[in-house]
Amino acid sequence: MAGDSRILMDHNMEIGVTPAQVKKLPKHLREAQISTERTHLISDPAKKPRQRYVQKDGKCNVHHGNVQETYRYLSDLFTTLVDLRWRLSLFIFTLVYIVNWLFFGFLWWLIALIRGDLVHADEEGWTPCVENLNSFVSAFLFSIETETTIGYGYRVITEKCPEGIILLLVQAILGSIVNAMMVGCMFVKISQPKNRAETLMFSHNAVISVRDNKMCLMFRVGDLRNSHIVEASIRAKLIRSQQTKEGEFIPLNQTDINIGFDTGDDRLFLVSPLIISHEINERSPFWEMTLTQMEKEEFEIVVILEGMVEATGMTCQARSSYLDTEVLWGYRFTPVLSLEKGFYEVDYNNFHEIYETNTPTCSAKELAAKLRDGPLLPQLSLLSPDPKTHSTFDALNRLSERDPLSPDEDKEERDSGGDRGETNGSAAALEDPPLADGLPD
Repeated sequence: MAGDSRILMDHNMEIGVTPAQVKKLPKHLREAQISTERTHLISDPAKKPRQRYVQKDGKCNVHHGNVQETYRYLSDLFTTLVDLRWRLSLFIFTLVYIVNWLFFGFLWWLIALIRGDLVHADEEGWTPCVENLNSFVSAFLFSIETETTIGYGYRVITEKCPEGIILLLVQAILGSIVNAMMVGCMFVKISQPKNRAETLMFSHNAVISVRDNKMCLMFRVGDLRNSHIVEASIRAKLIRSQQTKEGEFIPLNQTDINIGFDTGDDRLFLVSPLIISHEINERSPFWEMTLTQMEKEEFEIVVILEGMVEATGMTCQARSSYLDTEVLWGYRFTPVLSLEKGFYEVDYNNFHEIYETNTPTCSAKELAAKLRDGPLLPQLSLLSPDPKTHSTFDALNRLSERDPLSPDEDKEERDSGGDRGETNGSAAALEDPPLADGLPD
């Protein structure tokens, strides 16, 4: 019996039959089944994570390689020194001063050597170029005292040394130039505007929802400091690959996203957090994108906030970006501003918070076409934020999925009082009733 059962089990495994004693795994532990249709033999691959063009903290993820003309960095030496890392800047700062002191110390020691001050310094009646300078160490200390204007009074130049007077003038002038450059570099590096940008915030996600019967792309910006950004302005760029009609492939094409340039809404009074809105219209790159199409697209939205720091007057720029996976369809931002006694309070705990709202899944172009046909959605501006209520936009989604009717079919449907006629009729019933007879127009 045992041999027969073993033979039967082996036979079942050969023909692909699952033995009866093998229990099935729970549903949540089973692997996803692959479709066996002739036209779809493998499962859809997961969306690969994209490489960012601009990091969330504003750093551009671009490295310059194979730069042959490196001499161009030396032509703008001041900017090169400012852009260096702090540890390298401090090393160069210290090295420049030490080399400068050593160089002029060597020149003072050389003058003393040529004049014979090192040999005849102790003789009576001998007037040296620099009193009490009898070694290279003393010459180095005299160089430091001269350039830093310490003046201890022990070593002093005499009037019978013209070459020493000329060297003193040269060291004073060159020392002032070195001080101006190095102190200026350190000051600019300490007060760099990018440090001010650390207190400018961007929301983690961008959202798409309806505002005033128009589809809009929105994100939120805020400033943590009480000192304001003067003349603040904001702009946005869409980064995605594009292929022209001639077949040219552009890997990182930049397209402007209008966030109020023509109306002046891009000029911000950034006292409290603001929601920046981009109206998806005919000039928008998202005009014909539906929810399904946007989930398949690969793009990145780069936002740039610029302005002057109120304390220093220097121009500040803050950057951030949103990948296609960080643009959420059908959400709005949670309010963060509340009125207290005598002031407004901003709750930054809700700065990145969003909530789901009723939003059609059709494109902005289709939504605008339906609204032009008639007030199909009279309660569009009175939507409830409850994500479970979808009756208003379900009808719109069904209408957008229907094939467009020909003119003859459309006329027949209106004459027969079809569904579309009933919808328009119900919307028209919500309009103001006509004036009664006899009343003035």
